[in-house]
Amino acid sequence: MRTMAVDVVRYNSGRTVAEADQLGVEEPLEIRLGVWREGTRLYRPIVVTMRTPGDDEHLAAGFLLTEGILTEPGQISGISPWDAALPNVWRVDLARGVDVDWKRLERLTYAASSCGMCGKASIEMVAARLPPQPLAECRFRAAMLLELPQRLAESQAAFASTGSLHAAALFTAEGRLTSCFEDVGRHNAVDKLIGAEWRGGGSLRDRLMLVSGRAGFELVQKAAVAGVPAMAAVGAPSSLAVELAEAAGMTLVGFLRGQRFNIYTGAQRIET
Repeated sequence: MRTMAVDVVRYNSGRTVAEADQLGVEEPLEIRLGVWREGTRLYRPIVVTMRTPGDDEHLAAGFLLTEGILTEPGQISGISPWDAALPNVWRVDLARGVDVDWKRLERLTYAASSCGMCGKASIEMVAARLPPQPLAECRFRAAMLLELPQRLAESQAAFASTGSLHAAALFTAEGRLTSCFEDVGRHNAVDKLIGAEWRGGGSLRDRLMLVSGRAGFELVQKAAVAGVPAMAAVGAPSSLAVELAEAAGMTLVGFLRGQRFNIYTGAQRIET
């Protein structure tokens, strides 16, 4: 995870001092998708997102899964930088025989990046991409949930030095942290987390996802499409996020801090 040092002047109680400060790096990432056509691999850019460089292969894979472009990790034959001269451009090579609907992809990518959908249409679009089987009915103890924000904070190395990066993490029903990723964008942190587990054969269907900050519609969408049964946020959810979690059968917890939290949907999974 990349950070950079900058010179700042700190003001505190009437005194100033010149010091170095650490910032989280923010740079654009362009993902190009490559498919086989008549014996030749053809590439097309599908999205540009602002992210913190690092774990870009996981970000690309997670984006393709959570946006409904791919459904199986075997559909990808490789993910790599475009070339040394373009470090912020990555290619995703699809396996032979795997194709995509480019027109549908253009519409989906635009909707994902522009907030151009109304609430009802948004939920219907995501519902069409949910896993065919219902989300797992696993259980999570309330006392265990209260411990998770501290465990997340202890895993946020970049946030500790910059104070500016968001995080997403997966926990087992016993509260064991299995993976954690950071990024300047909440949605990128979630894509990195899901992409790493998806391609690595890790479990998503019996995990709880915890995100720093609030739980917006896009984060709930990505978790639901990946088959995550429960999601918690340190901050508040949006109204549309709650509606989507209800439609997907997902447990959604907000304001998880101190000794309290709110259960917005799926209360049957939380043992109080």
